[in-house]
Amino acid sequence: MGFIQAFKGALSGTFADQWQDFYMPRSDVPATSGLFPAVPRGTNNGIGENTKGSENIISDGSKIIVPEGTALITVQDGAITGLIAEAGGFIFKSNDPNSQSIFAGDGILASTIKTSWERFKFGGQPGSQQLAFYVNLKEIPGLAFGTQTPVPYDDAFLETQVSVVARGTYSLKIVDPILFVKQFVPQKYLQANAQVFNFADLDNEAGNQLFNELVAVLGSAFTNYSNDSERGGRLSKIAGDSLGFAEILGNVVEDHYKWKTDRGLQIVKTAIVVEYDEETKELLKATQDDDRKIRSERRHIDRVEAFRGEKYSENMQGMMAAATGQAMQNAASNENGSMGAFMGMGMAQQQGAGVLGAVSNMSQNNQGAVDPTERLLNAKKLLDAGAITQEDYDKIKAQTLGL
Repeated sequence: MGFIQAFKGALSGTFADQWQDFYMPRSDVPATSGLFPAVPRGTNNGIGENTKGSENIISDGSKIIVPEGTALITVQDGAITGLIAEAGGFIFKSNDPNSQSIFAGDGILASTIKTSWERFKFGGQPGSQQLAFYVNLKEIPGLAFGTQTPVPYDDAFLETQVSVVARGTYSLKIVDPILFVKQFVPQKYLQANAQVFNFADLDNEAGNQLFNELVAVLGSAFTNYSNDSERGGRLSKIAGDSLGFAEILGNVVEDHYKWKTDRGLQIVKTAIVVEYDEETKELLKATQDDDRKIRSERRHIDRVEAFRGEKYSENMQGMMAAATGQAMQNAASNENGSMGAFMGMGMAQQQGAGVLGAVSNMSQNNQGAVDPTERLLNAKKLLDAGAITQEDYDKIKAQTLGL
């Protein structure tokens, strides 16, 4: 028992002419639907047009169209008896030995579907009549969620626990139609003339279960997002990061409720807005004010340091030039002191100790003796100009006065 593939891909004009009676999805199915019955299309035994159909029951010889983005599942007594996960036209044969129970194609879901099929396939001898349903494999958009009260989470930027009110939408995909039907869809949606399984239907208890589970883990998802190093600890980036937050939210949902492992569901994207509670708003404002002050003070310090560096360089150059000129003048006027003067000039061209040498040589008289008063005055000028430190000045003072 199973299906025989008549053609692959979209329904061609030739087959449309040959298949006057066939099954396909309803035309009024909302985009947020996950499961819906197959209905007959075309003529009803050659009498008039039949677009509604009384039952989603197929029997031996029934023709089935499987459009792109859908999978067909056949069910008997709650057991899955067949699966088609590739687009094309198929004929249901109850006793043909060439028929197949599963067509998984070669897409990215093929291996997953085959694994689930081996786990849940029907092991008995089904009768010729089967219930046929389509599973939506496209991205299912616009599923709303939100919180009525603030949700607490640990904010890395504020370095404390804060609270937000969140609202938005998410989209999901059914990545394993067998798990979805077998593990998640209530039995009332798997009967003849069953209603559409619509995730957005307020009366859909399974859809409401997903809503409650999603809201329950929002705090954990916000914490993980805030502490993600790639996002810099800022929850404020969440509104423009639909894929990034969806990945984190999907991982948290999987950890807690096994949406993908047990139900074949996966979150794809999110569109979310968060609003801090009043206490958190005040804390955030204070933190931002402090942050601005710190950045302003840092810029001021950088400017001062840069200015000091420039002035120090200018003063050093001036002092070195003065020291060199004085040393050369002393050397010209004092034979005995010429060697010491040129030694002082060499020292004055070095950093640190050169400044002290410059002070010493600038204050030598014609006899090579050092005038203590002149030396201290020169040192004080260098101190006031910022060319030497207070410690340097104290050393010169101690040496000059013999302390």
